[in-house]
Amino acid sequence: MIISENNKPSLDIFQGLMRNVDTLLNTEAVGRETYYSKRNGTQLEEDVFDAMSRCAVNTEFEGTIQLVSGASFPDIVANKFYGVEVKSTNKNHWKSIGSSILESTRNQEVERIYLTFGKLGAPISFMSRPYEQCLSGISVTHYPRYQIDMELKDGETIFDKMGIPYDELRKMENPVSPVSKYYKSKLKSGESLWWAADTDIEETTAPPTVKLWSALTPTEKIYYTVRGYALFPEILSHASSKKYQRYALWLATNCGVINTNIRDQFSAGGKVDIMTPNGIYVKMPAAFGRIEKHYELIKDTILEADEKILCEYWNVSKIDTDRLKQWCEIVSASADENIGYQKTLEILTNIFQ
Repeated sequence: MIISENNKPSLDIFQGLMRNVDTLLNTEAVGRETYYSKRNGTQLEEDVFDAMSRCAVNTEFEGTIQLVSGASFPDIVANKFYGVEVKSTNKNHWKSIGSSILESTRNQEVERIYLTFGKLGAPISFMSRPYEQCLSGISVTHYPRYQIDMELKDGETIFDKMGIPYDELRKMENPVSPVSKYYKSKLKSGESLWWAADTDIEETTAPPTVKLWSALTPTEKIYYTVRGYALFPEILSHASSKKYQRYALWLATNCGVINTNIRDQFSAGGKVDIMTPNGIYVKMPAAFGRIEKHYELIKDTILEADEKILCEYWNVSKIDTDRLKQWCEIVSASADENIGYQKTLEILTNIFQ
């Protein structure tokens, strides 16, 4: 890591750097639709990092650009003060789901963050804006996450709607509270904010009512399934007749949801093709396909969970610094013997890289 000892460059200089990054990326994207259409999130972070490093030459940022990625927010840090979060979509629009409003993995040294967005649906295009200026609302698929709209007009951000500046909200001890209060004020007759009470990974009291799994919305089903994978890794074990018991009890007592056919919730779908780090497709249980599809939500659950609760649910004495790696190892330890521990671990690690 190279750290600059100079004073922090001004915001105007950083904004100029990001304009140059957009120009470079958009220029190089011409005629490269095939290349960018296949870039995943991690690879695109590398592309933006490379563009920033080149644009930083002969500026105050030269030698200070650092790609951190992984569990850290934001993905790229410049001069230990500015940051860039990289997001993208494969569609021909400028909208996507962003990061958690909790920002529990934020680099505390970073004060100003830009969002660099890759529109990877033809025509390929890139745009960078101050992070807080392109967050239009909150998604309720899991822990509250920002909704991104790169074409958002002034005065239309979620912070404008709530009347709370971004820097004020992010520094609150419980940012979910004002967000849920705002959305509750917008509810119509007969509507409810089912996710609002879930400000912690664990409920503290039993729900007053219960409902059948079949009565849940598709979004709610994803929410509870994701938490099942994250909190109860034995669900993914190959040959355990009791692997759903703890989850079923938790779902009923903590969430008020009764599922009489939990096995289908996690095992339906047979086998799917999953790519290994070597680019070879192997047949894996359909659950791994769902993990690949919802890996960001699973990652958020694991990273934002209370350490004591993870110890209890994972049946471990301590939680490692790299939580995602620990979860992958726990799952792989009970993998199908025909696939094996090492290959399962490689596949999971590749999904969460």
